Amino acid sequence: MPIKLTADIIAAAILGFEERKRQIDIRIGELRATLPGGTTKAAAAPDVPKRKRRKLSAAGRKAIAEAQRKRWAASRNAAQPPAAAQKPPIPKRKLSRAGRAAIVAATKKRWAAVKAAKAQPEKAVAGKPAKKVAAKKPATAPVPPEPATEQ
Repeated sequence: MPIKLTADIIAAAILGFEERKRQIDIRIGELRATLPGGTTKAAAAPDVPKRKRRKLSAAGRKAIAEAQRKRWAASRNAAQPPAAAQKPPIPKRKLSRAGRAAIVAATKKRWAAVKAAKAQPEKAVAGKPAKKVAAKKPATAPVPPEPATEQ
């Protein structure tokens, strides 16, 4: 049956491991002291408060940001090839009036054929067999209920 880990058991385990770590740090410090040129200081205890961070003024942050912008601008300019070495842009293709007129005429012809096929479904259009069109059923009106007769 597995052991249930409660908050008390976990807290005790943490304390035990921290004590082992402290003893190991002491022994490591002793061994370093025995090395030639080694320091006699023991490893820093984990309970020592860390040094507070220094604060930077707004003017200092602004100066750093401006310097970084200059560096980025210089790196972007160095990465781009000079304008003379770049290829000239390819001119955009244009459709002539005659070409556009041909496209419009072909489209009108195609739509005329489609409309003719709908008007006369039994004829084939341009060598294609005519499509079968299902006839719609006439709508039936609902039959009103018969009036009740009195007896």
